[in-house]
Amino acid sequence: MPVETELYDLLGVPPNASEGDIKKAYRKKAKDLHPDKNPNDPEAIQNFQEMAAAYEILNDPNSREAYDSYGMEGLAGPGGGGAPRNMDDMFAEFFMGSMGGGGGGMPFGFDFGGGGGRGSRRRTKGEDSVIPYEVSLEDLYNGKSVKMMMEREIECGTCKGTGARGNAKPKKCVSCEGKGWTHVQTQIAPGRLGTARAPCNECEGVGEKLREKDRCKKCKGEKTVKEKNRQEIFVEKGMSDGQRIVLAGAGDQEPGLPPGDVIFVLKAQPHPSFERSGNDLLTTVKVTLSEALLGFDRILLNHLDGRGLHVASPPRKIIKSGQTIVLRGEGMPTHKRTDERGDMYVVLEIEMPEEQWLQNVDVKTLETLLPPKKADVEPKPSTVDEAKYEESDMVEFGEGADDDAWEDADDEEGGETECRTQ
Repeated sequence: MPVETELYDLLGVPPNASEGDIKKAYRKKAKDLHPDKNPNDPEAIQNFQEMAAAYEILNDPNSREAYDSYGMEGLAGPGGGGAPRNMDDMFAEFFMGSMGGGGGGMPFGFDFGGGGGRGSRRRTKGEDSVIPYEVSLEDLYNGKSVKMMMEREIECGTCKGTGARGNAKPKKCVSCEGKGWTHVQTQIAPGRLGTARAPCNECEGVGEKLREKDRCKKCKGEKTVKEKNRQEIFVEKGMSDGQRIVLAGAGDQEPGLPPGDVIFVLKAQPHPSFERSGNDLLTTVKVTLSEALLGFDRILLNHLDGRGLHVASPPRKIIKSGQTIVLRGEGMPTHKRTDERGDMYVVLEIEMPEEQWLQNVDVKTLETLLPPKKADVEPKPSTVDEAKYEESDMVEFGEGADDDAWEDADDEEGGETECRTQ
C-alpha cells in the first residue's frame, strides 16, 4: 500500500486502480474541472492543475512506483534529500512556474494533443476491463462454468469509427486552433505563476470537431456503439484467490485499434467450515467425551464435493482436546494437475456432555472408572483461603483495569524514570 494517497484522492480512484481506471478518471475530471466550465470559481484553474499534475505522476509507471513507495518525497529525484516536501512544493516544481508576477511560465510537459509529450505512450489495443468476481471455496474445489451477458463498446459499423456522416470531415477546433490543448495559468505560490497545457474542453483534446449535422446518426459522433454478447467463463479446479481469467478480445474497442481484454479477478469468499492455505485445507470437528476416551469409527465430515469422509481412530488411543490429524490427499486439487491434491488437517475438539446426562448416571460407579482426581497443588501453601466458584467469560478479563495507571512516568510534569537495582 502507498504511504500517501493524496494524488489518488485528487483523481477519485483507489490506490490499486489500474492504468485504464486512472486514465478514465482523468478524462472525466478534466471535463468537470476545466476552467472554461467553471468561470465563476476562483480556484478552478488551481484545482485543474493539481488534478492534472496528479495524473502526470500516476500515469508514468516510474513516478507512480516512487510515489507509492515514498510519497511525494520519493519524487524529489537524485539529490533531493532533506526534509520531506509538501504537495504545494512538489506541484510548484512540476509546473516550473517563473519568479515574479509576470507570465511566461514554462509548461511542465503535458501533451494532450498527441504530440508525443512526456506521459504519452502509443496504444496497441483498446483498454482492458478488470472485473472482480466472487467465488466460493466449493467453486474453486469443483470448478465452475458461468454464462453471462456482457456489454462493450465496439467501432460503429455505419461510420467505420470516424463518427462522421457520409463523407463529412471534422473541422479544426476554433477554441484551441486545432492544437487539442489550451494554456491555463495560476498562482501556485506567493510570487510564482505556473502555466500548463490542458486538454481543450470543446474538442476533448482531439483538435478537430464535427458539426452537429455532420455526425453519424447511429453513434452520434461518438465513433463507438454498445454491443451485448453472451460470454462464458470457466473457474478451473484448484484456482486460488486473486487468480485471473482472461477473455482475450472481449473488451472495449477504440477506432483503429483491436479490442481490449476482459479480465475477471477471483475473490474467494470465507468458508464457514474450511480454511485454505495453498492446496491444504483446515477444519475443526467436535468429538464426544466417549469418542475421545474410547475412539470413533464414523463419517467424520462432509467434503466440499459432497462426499462424506469416514475416519476410524486407533483403538485404545485417547484423543486430547485440540489434537490435529491429517487426511492425506483430501486437500485442494492442484491447478492444471487435478490428480494431485493437498492434505486436509482436522483439529479435534472434545464436546463435553450436558449436565442433564450426569443426573442419569451412577456417579460413584463413574468415579471408579475415570482416572483419579488431582490432589492439592504442591508445594502446599502455609495459608489457605476459601474462594467462591463462579462462572465467567474471558471478555470480562481486564475490564477493571485503570488505564491511567499505565501512563509513562515521562508524561507526568517533571517526571523522570529512574532504574534501581533491587
